[in-house]
Amino acid sequence: MNVKTLTTEQLDTASQILKAMAHPIRVSIMALLEGEKLNVTQIYETLNLEQSVVSHHLGILRDKGVLIAERDGKNVFYSLKSELLSSVIDCVTNCLNEEKK
Repeated sequence: MNVKTLTTEQLDTASQILKAMAHPIRVSIMALLEGEKLNVTQIYETLNLEQSVVSHHLGILRDKGVLIAERDGKNVFYSLKSELLSSVIDCVTNCLNEEKK
């Protein structure tokens, strides 16, 4: 897809998603959710963070359309809205690895 073919609305949405992703904790959450559905407890225990901190960042990612939240009884399970979003993290990682060479 060429940037020139995107509408202003699509560019704005892309910008909002990238802003939401632009935090180390949110990048860690997204990396953890690659191909997974996890609840808040699983996420904060794995990342060794406070529950309130993880909940805050999950809310931002969910509100900006990066994550899907699915309720199952008392638990809410989070997953990436699109697995393609993990490609953004992979791309940045690859760029950083290239700089080290």
